[in-house]
Amino acid sequence: MATTISAEGEWTTVIEPNRNLLQINFRELWHYRDLIWLFAKRDIQTIYKQTVLGPLWFIIQPLFTTVMYTFVFGRLAKIGTDGIPYTLFYYGGTMLWHYFQIQLTNSMDTFTANAALFGKVYFPRMTVPVSKMVSNLVATIIQFATLIGFYLYFIFRGEAVRPNIAALAFPLILLQLAMLSTGFGVIISSLTTKYRDLRHLMTFGINLWMYATPVIYPLSIVEGKLRILMYINPVTAPLELFRYGFYGTGDVNRAALSASAGVTVLVFLLGVAVFNRNERRFVDVV
Repeated sequence: MATTISAEGEWTTVIEPNRNLLQINFRELWHYRDLIWLFAKRDIQTIYKQTVLGPLWFIIQPLFTTVMYTFVFGRLAKIGTDGIPYTLFYYGGTMLWHYFQIQLTNSMDTFTANAALFGKVYFPRMTVPVSKMVSNLVATIIQFATLIGFYLYFIFRGEAVRPNIAALAFPLILLQLAMLSTGFGVIISSLTTKYRDLRHLMTFGINLWMYATPVIYPLSIVEGKLRILMYINPVTAPLELFRYGFYGTGDVNRAALSASAGVTVLVFLLGVAVFNRNERRFVDVV
């Protein structure tokens, strides 16, 4: 934590660690908002720098994934989508999962990828995962705008798409996914400063996690005890809420939504505590 005090007309910056492990200095983050935006802008430009299509890849990547899922799981495997057009079903699920996955992956690299920068200059370390939230959110908003285009097309065609008031919860869904992925990410990032092989294990684990989440199939085809296990996954409930709000399908279980929100808050707070504890000494370990 950095504070500024005045001594004999001169300003001096005093840097000291957070005493409260659960503390997030929002005032300091706001003070460094320009740095957060600079990091976010750098991330966006770096990904698509010297590419022909540029930011269009934000749309092309999930669209190609949607086409592949439609062919493999829709046409070949004959997995139903609760009557929702394949494009809407797979594109929406891919959009939300990609936001969660990329934010989790980026947060996992917070300490190891920025060790050289952290060791040279002071700035709030939390600005890095927050900037990732911003840059990843920009991509998701572009993808969401594309989804709305598809959405209106299928509505005009008379498809059985029935939006309702739950669609207004979309910003909260993104917020929950951001908090959950960042919490898990910074916990893993703190551990990988000592145990580097954990990073490779988590990369494999994230791919398995997707198949345990109803991204490529509706939750309605899962029955019995396996359905209960699906709800243990905290990503399941917000994804189903999204489908219910925009498509009129999905299983919106209030108990599952509450449990998912509770797990999200717990994971995020634990992530903040581990992050604050680890930032004091990680430079000596990395």
